[in-house]
Amino acid sequence: MTDTRTRRRGTELEHAILDAAWAELSEVGYPSLTIEAVAKRAGTSKPVIYRRWPSRAALVIAAWARRQPIHEAAPDQGSLRADLLWLFTRIATRMDAMMSQTIAGVMAEAFKHPEVQDLLRDRLDSAPLARTLGTIVENAVARGELRPAALPRRVLRLPLDLLRSEAILCGTPLSEETLAALVDDVYIPLLKGLAADHGH
Repeated sequence: MTDTRTRRRGTELEHAILDAAWAELSEVGYPSLTIEAVAKRAGTSKPVIYRRWPSRAALVIAAWARRQPIHEAAPDQGSLRADLLWLFTRIATRMDAMMSQTIAGVMAEAFKHPEVQDLLRDRLDSAPLARTLGTIVENAVARGELRPAALPRRVLRLPLDLLRSEAILCGTPLSEETLAALVDDVYIPLLKGLAADHGH
């Protein structure tokens, strides 16, 4: 018996599994998602999935990462505020594709499993977000809007944390007013405060 599904290897197979996981998430939500259902949809087996992702949360994080990476270089829109609004909007748009219930489910599981917590932290720390933010801040420094300052890891991760918190508490999509408030009331004052402290 020949089955074309059994001949898939490497990236092709992984993409099929991640696409299947995303489809399951979209249909049933995180609490009802099972590895068995993902395997059936992807035309593979549970052991094949578990060899790549040790838990349901790890699979969901990988499926999310495939859907919402930020690859684009940050455009220079002429001001720190405009650049940050662009970035926050890009993140929020991708987050809107993810049900807030799913985000909450992954976070809840992460708190129960240290290995998943580590995986989440590694994912956030290695995301293109840090590079994009670095470019935005460098542009602001070049324009004279900010003094040079080193950005701690948590500050680089904060846009994701802020938007995730808003999505869990208030649901998605996040309004333009919410995004503007996060930029104006939280992130710009934080950057300016860090730059001021660095200057002393």
